[in-house]
Amino acid sequence: MTENRQPATGAKRGRKRSEESRQAILGAAFELVDEVGYAALTIEGIAARAGCGKQTIYRWWPSKAHVLMEALAAEGELGVTTADHGSYAADLRAFLRDTFRLGGEPRIAGLLRVLIAEAQIDPRFGEVFRAGLLERRRDALRVVLDRAGERGDLPSRPAPDTVLDIVFGVLWYRLLAIPQPLDDALADDLTATLAPSAGGPA
Repeated sequence: MTENRQPATGAKRGRKRSEESRQAILGAAFELVDEVGYAALTIEGIAARAGCGKQTIYRWWPSKAHVLMEALAAEGELGVTTADHGSYAADLRAFLRDTFRLGGEPRIAGLLRVLIAEAQIDPRFGEVFRAGLLERRRDALRVVLDRAGERGDLPSRPAPDTVLDIVFGVLWYRLLAIPQPLDDALADDLTATLAPSAGGPA
């Protein structure tokens, strides 16, 4: 029986080491891009900061843009709630406030601008960016919309896909086009627009 347990233990340790390496790489990429900027960021530099070989990085990601995109996606999943706060308006407000606070952080905002620019230049990365970041954030908001639909307090208009376009259209417009803040006031305005029976902010 002892022999049967050993491979399983080894496999768990291997998975743990891989996850630790992945987290170290994502953290190193975040730190370095903040220090040196995107143009000067290299896979070699990320590997040195993470304490791994560059081939470890290339085994999981084809470029620094892909590393940073996954780091941003992880930040979004950790930093933006989809929890049930009891009503569509409360759920939406919490989601929007978290989203705008995260997107309004200078480091995050700078990375989002860089990566969406990279997505326009490199069609292959563009496909990955849409699936790995944009759609994942839209799917997160769909959790809020689907729950409101099941609860029965989702307005009939605008349609759910239009809500997604409005929310993320506003986010990207403020990131890319005009120097206006992403803040709680904006989140509350959007909540009042998309959930008009909600009343004021909690």
